[in-house]
Amino acid sequence: MIKVAFICVHNSCRSQIAEALGRYLAGDVFESYSAGTETKQQINQDAVRLMKQFYGIDMEAVQYSKRLCDIPPVDMVVTMGCNVECPYLPCKKREDWGLDDPTGKSDDEFAEVIWKIENNILSLKERLSHYFLDKD
Repeated sequence: MIKVAFICVHNSCRSQIAEALGRYLAGDVFESYSAGTETKQQINQDAVRLMKQFYGIDMEAVQYSKRLCDIPPVDMVVTMGCNVECPYLPCKKREDWGLDDPTGKSDDEFAEVIWKIENNILSLKERLSHYFLDKD
């Protein structure tokens, strides 16, 4: 199964949401990981709260902030849109989702980023599903 890493600098919010939604919505197509060049002591608490509210996912139960060296080699890297120099990780395919960091913003703004990540995950699942079908 293809391995996808969602990365940003701190691995505390957008990349963690993408990892959780990747597992939840597309775990049958790809393995999801997240990491960053720096770590935080905990996942963004607004992200944790809203992911529980919207999807029933408890990110803190299985996820934590990781550095790039803490995840296995991956096939694809998705950067979140760091607005700084995004972390680099070797891979076969790379794309950037250009998402604004919702940290410190209203629940409505946070939810908008979560919905964008959900849509991107579903699109990625569809594209990778076709990739596997084309290889048969």
